[in-house]
Amino acid sequence: MYNEGMRIILGFAVSCLGLVLVFAILGLIESPRQDTQGFLASLHIPEKQTPQVLTLLFVGDIMLDRGVEWEIKKNGGDWRWPFLKIADTLQQADFVFGNLESQISDKGENVGSIYSFRADPVSIEGLTYAGFDVLSVANNHSLDYTKEAFENSSKRLREATIIPVANGLMIKEIGGAKIGFLAYSNFPGIAKVDWDNLEETTQDIQYAKSQVDILVVSLHAGEEYDKEPNEFQKTFAQSAIDAGANLIIGHHPHVVQPLEQNKQSWIAYSLGNFVFDQKFSEETMAGAILKVLVEDKKIKEVSLLPTKINSSLQVELVE
Repeated sequence: MYNEGMRIILGFAVSCLGLVLVFAILGLIESPRQDTQGFLASLHIPEKQTPQVLTLLFVGDIMLDRGVEWEIKKNGGDWRWPFLKIADTLQQADFVFGNLESQISDKGENVGSIYSFRADPVSIEGLTYAGFDVLSVANNHSLDYTKEAFENSSKRLREATIIPVANGLMIKEIGGAKIGFLAYSNFPGIAKVDWDNLEETTQDIQYAKSQVDILVVSLHAGEEYDKEPNEFQKTFAQSAIDAGANLIIGHHPHVVQPLEQNKQSWIAYSLGNFVFDQKFSEETMAGAILKVLVEDKKIKEVSLLPTKINSSLQVELVE
């Protein structure tokens, strides 16, 4: 009877020792220590990881020719000049997007318009300094200096690790989120969209959304200096959202137009001028940065940061 009892006790002790060894191997028991509650040991529970919040910034029209170039050269020829007062804001973001109105090239010939824009190739220094990641190049100025300048400009941007978006889906992975970009223009030239091909374009948007977590669609459309979107802007935005787009980023009017939420998506009909030389009105010297916070591959928060272009053609936040 005594031996039988000893065998039972010994078996139980061996079982307990085995469990301790298993727990130790799995890392569930810490080294004995005296904590504030007087316990000798505690279970190790991994800390819950705080989800990463990404900051995406979107700006409006950027033009580095004409009066902007003149102002830069007047102030020492530093192509960072237009961005010096806004660079800290842009550089702190995880991603920055804008609409480039002037080709970055010394190729091609002026097609004849007095509003043709082509910036000095050195101007790309300002864009890289400011921290731009993606630029829409689908607009009514894409072919101001022919297709040769357009292709040369796109090549220069890619070499500077800035993604030009016009024809086709571009995807950039940011903090584990796959973000897709499409860019269209409601004017003749590159990546044109109008009433005739809106349905086909919507199908492209739907396919693009199936490839990414968040889809951004850039649209160059609307009436210049009009503070409200026109019918095509509104119809396009609704169609794109129905097809899965999460953000519609608009430009061309050169003034700020409304920001609207539609379902779980957002439409910035026009972000106005970011860097431009249209000093003839207060509205054309104003703009907005669309700030988008992303968490767990979804849009968490959207807001507008008002900006202004000062008399020296530098962008500033409006306090």
